Amino acid sequence: MIVVGVDGSRAGLEAAGWAAGEAAMRRAPLRVVHALPEWACKESTGRYAEVGRWMREGGMTVLASAESRARREQPEVTVETALLPGDPRAALIEASRDAELVVIGDHGLGGVRGMLVGSVAYGVAGHAESDVVLVREVPATPRGEVVAGVDGAPTTARVLDFAFREAELRGLALRAVHAWSLPQAAGFLSPADGGERDEVLLLKERLAAHRERHPGVEVIEEVVHGHPVAVLRQAAAGAALLVVGSHGYGTLKGMVLGSVSQAMVHHAPCPLAVVRRER
Repeated sequence: MIVVGVDGSRAGLEAAGWAAGEAAMRRAPLRVVHALPEWACKESTGRYAEVGRWMREGGMTVLASAESRARREQPEVTVETALLPGDPRAALIEASRDAELVVIGDHGLGGVRGMLVGSVAYGVAGHAESDVVLVREVPATPRGEVVAGVDGAPTTARVLDFAFREAELRGLALRAVHAWSLPQAAGFLSPADGGERDEVLLLKERLAAHRERHPGVEVIEEVVHGHPVAVLRQAAAGAALLVVGSHGYGTLKGMVLGSVSQAMVHHAPCPLAVVRRER
């Protein structure tokens, strides 16, 4: 099942449309959800009964609009809707326990004005138990590629599993990007020395088993000397999807997301998939 969180914003509707397309490709049902304060979800006769009723009606309108968008784009997909009680971040994290994928928009859902990405979207990307797609921007004419950021982190195998599957489902090429750098000091190799050859071999090793399982996917290997954030932003410009792991090299204990995935949540130029470790 794919879960998409909506809040009535344009970003939420774009997320619903994207999620419907993903559900169609995966042949999975789609669950459209909207969160309300817990007290507002309950029928009551108390002081705030009328306010609660008004909020529930508003929530149902939000769900109906998102459901209509999903059905219009993918009429064959099974769609259900639900009001979730509680804070939207906590509600979506809880919903992720039974989902193969959670989809959210880049703004709304409690986002603070001035932030590059909504606070709820950021929190869900960091804490969900399923993989998460953040629909930041959908290029008007997307380049025919899925882009995957590849490093040596524990999530690398799952990043590639996800990216190869998405490329195969969409009939697109996969661009596997590995960014690397070395300290420029005495005793260290320069990019012109053997360091780059080693990184090329590392990328080929990471890709080998996945190529065998997905022989129909065209793979473009890209090894770039530079900072991963800058390299991935450039590689993903105009792409159909960028795929990264939730944590990578240099992640500090206690961080919600690794530094690279955190930067991509804010700056990815296309829809972004944040892939979790195995549950």
